[in-house]
Amino acid sequence: MAVVRERGPELAPRQGPGYDDHLPHDAVHFLVEAEAGLTGGAFGRIAAGRSNLFWAADPAVRKRQARREAKRPPSRAEHADMARSETLASLCAPLWELRAGQRSELPDWFLAAAPGFEMSPLIERILIRLDDFATRWHALPAGGSVTLSWPDRGPGDDANRSRRRSRTRHDNWAGIRHR
Repeated sequence: MAVVRERGPELAPRQGPGYDDHLPHDAVHFLVEAEAGLTGGAFGRIAAGRSNLFWAADPAVRKRQARREAKRPPSRAEHADMARSETLASLCAPLWELRAGQRSELPDWFLAAAPGFEMSPLIERILIRLDDFATRWHALPAGGSVTLSWPDRGPGDDANRSRRRSRTRHDNWAGIRHR
């Protein structure tokens, strides 16, 4: 995964976990955070100029960036957004796999992690976004890419535009590219 942005140092591509022929792990987080308006999640922080789970491409800049970020640890709200991102991603990925025919049943831990789980409008919008991305991702030839923009505009945007605009101060994000 490579990140292109206007604010913050140039970031090195990430050889992150969770490659999947249909739905890579980092893409799930990006789409969850964009749809839920989680500006304190991994990708909202990156859009704000932080390195987060990536690192600066230039080693000298990497050290300065690490010192700068150490001076301002994530806030409680950012920690809450990150936790919400993890929860939504862990619930939505297997739900999408079930819906897409990639699995026959939900994992045993699912009901324990989400007792009384019911589909919410947010979960449904996320699943629609995952469907769209997975279709585009799976159709790529070797070496192809899909570019996502932050804040990502897509299904559910009209209903959440004013809420997202009030929470999102980082409109300088140029994009994220998955290979």
